Amino acid sequence: MSEDDLAGGGDLPAPSPPARWGALYQQSHRQWATDQEFSAFYRSTVRPLVAFLVNHGASVADAADIAQATMVKAYQRWDDIQHPRPWVYTVASRSLVRKISDVRENLVEEVPEPTSLLPRTDAVSEWECQQKTLHVLRGLPARQRQVLAWTFSGFTPSEIAEQLHITAEAVRASLKKARRTAVERLRKWEEEQ
Repeated sequence: MSEDDLAGGGDLPAPSPPARWGALYQQSHRQWATDQEFSAFYRSTVRPLVAFLVNHGASVADAADIAQATMVKAYQRWDDIQHPRPWVYTVASRSLVRKISDVRENLVEEVPEPTSLLPRTDAVSEWECQQKTLHVLRGLPARQRQVLAWTFSGFTPSEIAEQLHITAEAVRASLKKARRTAVERLRKWEEEQ
């Protein structure tokens, strides 16, 4: 058996060891850069994403679970995603809709363990109780709540319209109705307290 046979058949020369190491280095450097980029995106986005889902009507625990699952999907498709922030908000929003429309009840005997998204489980109740807006938001019709949640997360009516596949005018109309309803409900809620 000749050296050509051992190198892969003789048609193409086998890459020299330095060339293979160079290719491996380039690949690992690209992966490291991707990991750093995603890590920065994750740190800046995950908590606002949880807040977005809570504003959208999710419990804090469900919002944290959905946000985490969405970030896993984003990492797996990171090289294919053109606009990551709207992408994760859209995927998370759709996951929440699927969860809400699921009729199965998921009871737990104990409070979930603390995580980086929910550092203190006892603080969750305090946080939710202090937020008058959550009470008001949950009473809004689904479309109005959805548009407000996107707005609270910093998206413009045009961006919201693009993500929800509706017109910017429909977004603005829903925002106007939601604000009017929210003001009325806040006024009533404060009178009752």
